[in-house]
Amino acid sequence: MAETTEPILRDAHYAPEDKKEPSAAGRFRGAVEWIVIVAAALVAALVIKTFLIQAFYIPSESMDPTLKVRDRVLVNKLSYHLHDIHRGDIVVFKRPPGETGDDAIKDLIKRVIGLPGDTIAQTPDGQVLINGKALKEPYTHGKPTIGLTTRKIPPGYYFVMGDNRTNSKDSRVFGPISHSLIVGRAFIRVWPLSHITLF
Repeated sequence: MAETTEPILRDAHYAPEDKKEPSAAGRFRGAVEWIVIVAAALVAALVIKTFLIQAFYIPSESMDPTLKVRDRVLVNKLSYHLHDIHRGDIVVFKRPPGETGDDAIKDLIKRVIGLPGDTIAQTPDGQVLINGKALKEPYTHGKPTIGLTTRKIPPGYYFVMGDNRTNSKDSRVFGPISHSLIVGRAFIRVWPLSHITLF
């Protein structure tokens, strides 16, 4: 009887294929792809900043205690293309013509208090009146309003004041602001991270 033997299988060892260096054309395509990606990201960032959302730095105490110096907020620049400006909104606007101050500060941030057509006034004890009715203002934390003269707000204009009524240069000084000056609505504080707040 013939003896049969099973074939012996041994581990096969394969030499790895030599890595091919990318060709000059391949390197060029890769560089072009990165340039396109970076350019697209820059364009997207520019479009967002110009038309949608922009970050702003708080330089003064005029909105204290709602916003502190060095806080940063995001402003929705599309908001008022979709709906009206509301009383109580916190808005960023371009410095009104003729308003004096730090030339480096081009934009201001205040709260909308009076709307077009409103008559705004104050009581002797510093409470704001809108069309003869007292305005509830929890955001002032009891600080009285001073220096507010009775006036009717013209069409297309808004009366804005800082929450820190005793330390804010606002519409009491430079008058109501035109709708055309308003950049957008501040909707969230993003810095410091420990105080992120939606408005």
